[in-house]
This record gives sequence, structure tokens and C-alpha cells, in this order.
Amino acid sequence: MPSGDEPHAGLDEQTRWLLAVRDRRDRQAFARLFDFYGPRLRAMLARLGCTGAAVDDVIQDALLRVWQKAGQFDPAQASASAWIFRIARNRYIDIVRRDTRPMPDALAVEPPPEPDPGEVLALQAEGARLRAALAELPKEQRRMVEMAYLGELSHREIAEETGLPLGTVKSRIRLALERLRYHLKEHKPP
Repeated sequence: MPSGDEPHAGLDEQTRWLLAVRDRRDRQAFARLFDFYGPRLRAMLARLGCTGAAVDDVIQDALLRVWQKAGQFDPAQASASAWIFRIARNRYIDIVRRDTRPMPDALAVEPPPEPDPGEVLALQAEGARLRAALAELPKEQRRMVEMAYLGELSHREIAEETGLPLGTVKSRIRLALERLRYHLKEHKPP
């Protein structure tokens, strides 16, 4: 466990790996990121409807971008998980948009209307409140919430990954969600 005097003390292991890639171009840390996030990105892409060889293409392209853009990562802005999942999701969207195969009318999806500027501002404010609420959670609870909701892991997968009992994982997530609800309710604009 790192002491408070060490750089990056208190950050999760994946964030420290990403910082090693950012700061030292550490190939071993990147390999760990690849091994850790590969299966998780595959699961996320499957939920988005990405199938076949396209899944591997998106994962490799996204993680290549992680390597290339590691210098832009700021742990004060987002966790490593959130940053990497956002890159993968954006790469998937780019690839889908680039795919020009005609789509049968039954499967065609109308693009959503342009968002209302007021809604955009409200969502940004809500996101800022949520980030502030997450920052106030104890580190163990925040990590569980990030793994469950940003990493999209099941409670059992979190227990296996962390070595914690399943009941502890569930309790930490439940307590974290209660604290988040309370914090968001207390800081809701009139």
C-alpha cells in the first residue's frame, strides 16, 4: 500500500498503471491495462451491439488510442476506467458512423434530435454534482461504485477481483448509493 508521501498515493491500481504509461511510457503497465480492460471492453461492446471481428478491432483501436493519448489523462478529471471506457465507446461510435453499408428500413434508426441547450446545461450541472458527491465517498465505496457502474462489473465479479466477500461488496455499494442519494438531494438546486 503506498504511503501518503508517494506520488499517486490513494489511487486505484488501474489509474496508477495509466499514469505510468502517461509519465514513463511504461510498456509493462500498458500490458496490464490491456489485460485488465480487454475483457471488460468486450463485455461493454457486446451490450452496445458490437459483434464478430469488429469487437477486436474496436478494442485494439481504443487501447492504441489510450497509449497514444495517455499524456492527456488527468486523474483529477476522471478515473482510468471512465477515461478508457469513454475512448472505447467513442471509437465504437466512430466505426459505426463510418460504416456505410445500407441498413434495411426495419433496422434503420433515426438520429436523435439536437439537444436543447437548457437540457445540456442541466445535465452538465447534474454531472458536476454527481462528481462532487462521488469525490466525497470513502475510497472503498467510491471504488465499488466505479467498478459496478463505470466498469459495468457484477457484484460477484467485483468480489472476485478485489478478494472481498460478496456481502461486503454489496454493503459498500448500498451504503455508497445511499450517501450519493443524500448528497444529491441536499445539493439539488431549487
